[in-house]
Amino acid sequence: MSTQIPVKDVTPAPAKVEVIDLYANREKIYTRSFTGIFRNLRMLGGAVLFLLYFGTVWLSWNGRQAVWWNLPERKFYIFGSTYWPQDFVLLSALLIIAAFGLFFITVFAGRVWCGYTCPQSVYTWIFMWAEKITEGDRNQRMKLDKTPMSAKKFLRKLAKHSIWMGVSLATAITFVGYFTPIRELIPELFTLQTGGWALFWVGFFTLATYGNAGYLREQVCIYMCPYARFQSVMFDQDTLIVSYDPRRGEARGPRKKDADYKSQGLGDCIDCKMCVHVCPTGIDIRDGLQIECIGCAACIDACDSIMEKMNYPKGLISYTTEHNLSEQKTHLVRPRLIGYAVALLVMFGVFAWAIADRSLVELDVLKDRVLYRENEEGRIENVYTLKIMNKAQHAVTYLITADGLDDLVYEGKREIKAVAGEVLSLPVELSIEPEKLPSSTNEITFHLQAVDDPSIKTNAASRFIGPSVR
Repeated sequence: MSTQIPVKDVTPAPAKVEVIDLYANREKIYTRSFTGIFRNLRMLGGAVLFLLYFGTVWLSWNGRQAVWWNLPERKFYIFGSTYWPQDFVLLSALLIIAAFGLFFITVFAGRVWCGYTCPQSVYTWIFMWAEKITEGDRNQRMKLDKTPMSAKKFLRKLAKHSIWMGVSLATAITFVGYFTPIRELIPELFTLQTGGWALFWVGFFTLATYGNAGYLREQVCIYMCPYARFQSVMFDQDTLIVSYDPRRGEARGPRKKDADYKSQGLGDCIDCKMCVHVCPTGIDIRDGLQIECIGCAACIDACDSIMEKMNYPKGLISYTTEHNLSEQKTHLVRPRLIGYAVALLVMFGVFAWAIADRSLVELDVLKDRVLYRENEEGRIENVYTLKIMNKAQHAVTYLITADGLDDLVYEGKREIKAVAGEVLSLPVELSIEPEKLPSSTNEITFHLQAVDDPSIKTNAASRFIGPSVR
């Protein structure tokens, strides 16, 4: 008789899976107006940047636009200098210097670039100002958005969008004005005589500015800007950050102005949420350092104004460091910061030297496809084409010579004049007696020097080909 062993199913019941939505709907941010020293600094910085951006394009230099990127002729004018595509290595160097400068300032003061000088931030503050003067402050805008459409609401919205569009259009026209002379561009735009590409780019940058600063706003800083991602890697415990002091602020809670809040176990934070209401990215700085914080210090200004009204010391929210918050010593000078500073100084020095040593003439030598030939006098002859580019902004007369072989005879123009920015093509011939050729392939050098200015000179190497020497 067989014995059956009872079987019991002990498989655990499947756990309840919690679904987390990684793409939450965006909540519109309504910022509140405020005043303070950091707001004033930001306005001053923005005014300077706007003056440079909108003003430089109107400057003239020797009868032309002072800063003009002339793409059709591949000439790039920056005040008294003319740059060519061959000089773009200087632009690459400048971008590298700018990157290291950004690294340096990030290690030292966090995202201060984002808060004060980033175009996205500057334009966002301007567009928020347009909202305030047309739709009112924070509470008024929130109330307006909840009401049904009416004539009053439509006119307010129309005024806001008109200012947005006007700022965007002015920005776009100015940007295109650096590539198409602004004094010609504006009349052509308003008479509809401008070219298709200019019209396209004006429209593109108008919509881009309108969309980025008007609608995307903090979404650009949080999700689209790569700087928001890699800047956290560059922070250390000595980096200046905008931070809330929980030791002083907690526990938070409302109270009357003259109340003995210490006996109630309260800190200096009255939980007014002003720091949240003024934040352009909608975060609560009291939750600690967050990737969304752009270091604009709006929360510092707002909190200081409340502390002043309550007769509390300012600085509950301030520029500080993690070491300072944990009551440790902050080290402003540290190896990484010194490294970036040294690298910046070296690169600045090399860049300045490259600009100062930049030749105002360029010489390229193209050898004829026929390796060599024998002329009527029995001499070995090579033919070359010299490409001479005058990078100066005035006409220059050049003297051309060649050396590298004894008794080398130069046949062709020895002096040639090039107007400003001109590229000349000059055929020349070099010849030598066969018995004076040391080998079948010989190095030679062409020299080019301005007649009236010995500092303008350059040279280019080439080869002189002859028959095999036995």
